[in-house]
Amino acid sequence: MRKLSAEQMQNNWKKLLDTIEGFIDDDRKPQLLEMYKHFEDRMMFAPASGREHFHNAMPGGYVEHVLHIIQFSLQVKELWEKNGANINFTDEELVFAAMHHDLGKVGDLENDYYIPNESEWHRKNQGKIYTNNPDLKFMTPPDRGIWILNQYGVTMTQNEYIGIKLTDGMYDEGNIQYLKSYAPEKKLKSNMQHILHQADMTTTRIEYEDWLHTDEEVVNTKVPKSKDEQKQVDNLKQKFDELFA
Repeated sequence: MRKLSAEQMQNNWKKLLDTIEGFIDDDRKPQLLEMYKHFEDRMMFAPASGREHFHNAMPGGYVEHVLHIIQFSLQVKELWEKNGANINFTDEELVFAAMHHDLGKVGDLENDYYIPNESEWHRKNQGKIYTNNPDLKFMTPPDRGIWILNQYGVTMTQNEYIGIKLTDGMYDEGNIQYLKSYAPEKKLKSNMQHILHQADMTTTRIEYEDWLHTDEEVVNTKVPKSKDEQKQVDNLKQKFDELFA
């Protein structure tokens, strides 16, 4: 099973916050940063899925997955644009939707979405490392993510809303009415959703192959040099050891 070090998780978290600073407009940036501050500890350790053979079912997997989605979304958009596709949305909209397409997988305001699976048999024989938290009210991850953003007063455009809803494509049966329409007036008016879905499929496949070819090892990165960053890493290591020693 692939693992991330405490330093890697800290670096990924910093990249995520830097993405907000670099792409999100000042009008909603304070609310967004407040939300990320609330979820910092939980989100930094959250997995991206519950089964090891899916994608990034490991501590820190969620943030890494989101960073991959953002990176690939921008790359896929550039490919589509170079080949003549209509790009009638902004990079901010694309990044915002990519960043929050799986936000519901961190849970609600109090509870985790994934909790460790207590069944050793299921972990060993079926790779079910985590299980869904039964204390949560049922919502799809996109719906819960949109609800969380609403709780913090984070506004979104129609492109962003539809992008978050449709990133999973037809893997979510609720999306069929959006994606399988025969009436011209009902067809999607932007390519952003298709780009997000393509980026998501690419990301999950590559993360699966990383798991497939990686033995039990920790991904190492350089330790930040400043005293403040080193202190953050030391605190994170302590939390990491307490949770996963």
